[in-house]
Amino acid sequence: MSRELSELYRSLAADADARDLGLPDVLRHQADRRARFRAAGGTLAVALVVVGAVIGAQAVAVAPPPVPAPVGTAASPSASPSPSATGAAPSPPVSPTTPGRSPGTTTMPPGGTGTQPPTTPTRIPDRAFFALAPANQTGIAPQFRDEAVLPGLCGAAIGNAQVVHRRTRLLIYKLPQNPGGEHVPDGSYMHSITIYRAGHADDVLKELRQAVRDCPEQGWPGASSVRSRQRLLPDSGFGNESVLFEMRSAGQDVNGDPTGVEDVRLIRVIRVGDVVTVLWEQGWENTSSQRAQVDADSRRAVAAIRRWLG
Repeated sequence: MSRELSELYRSLAADADARDLGLPDVLRHQADRRARFRAAGGTLAVALVVVGAVIGAQAVAVAPPPVPAPVGTAASPSASPSPSATGAAPSPPVSPTTPGRSPGTTTMPPGGTGTQPPTTPTRIPDRAFFALAPANQTGIAPQFRDEAVLPGLCGAAIGNAQVVHRRTRLLIYKLPQNPGGEHVPDGSYMHSITIYRAGHADDVLKELRQAVRDCPEQGWPGASSVRSRQRLLPDSGFGNESVLFEMRSAGQDVNGDPTGVEDVRLIRVIRVGDVVTVLWEQGWENTSSQRAQVDADSRRAVAAIRRWLG
């Protein structure tokens, strides 16, 4: 060994003897503490990494809340979370319903049947009037006139305030057994159709019945010597309801002289809904009303009105 190396060893030994290296137990305790600190630090680092991963996954999985639609508009389908974002299956769309009623029901007014209720007409067309049967035609066309629709009944005013529209015509006819052409007609009608305000036509017939009862006899206007007697006759089977009454008076010829035969006039008033038609048989040159003919023409009148009203 060289002299320099021997000197180096001595110097190292002297330096080591001068330092306190500590007891072995102390050294082992310090080494164990350092090992525990390192292990705890590693565990904390792993936990922080796991917590961060979980928070990041939740931030990715939770979709942002939908933006509310403006007031008065329907929400856009894109505002709802998609199945891929929530992980749930999509729900079927739900139609809005009225509270207390199941989906798919249709609202109807109370007591409704789904059909439009009939309405009262306001005008009367020509087709609302009946045509005479071919055997009754005289070749004289009906004439529309502004005439009284009923004979006077001791001054009674019947339903005038409830009239919506009215048309009146003069219709001249012959009996089937009599020839046409130059033959004198057998009778005539003052035939009218009147529309009354809804719900008032039946009142008109009630007033008419009472007016006939209250006027059993009266004088003719302008002829004080001639008087007529009125009475109700049983009647049914025409329209919704009908009133039939007669007027009887002493017959006169064209010169005003008595004929010795009673003149009988029949007046039938028929209601069909809010429509009332009157056939006032006025005869022709001292003829009297024939019940069978008035009945036949009354049926034709009702049929024409029902076709018009639909």
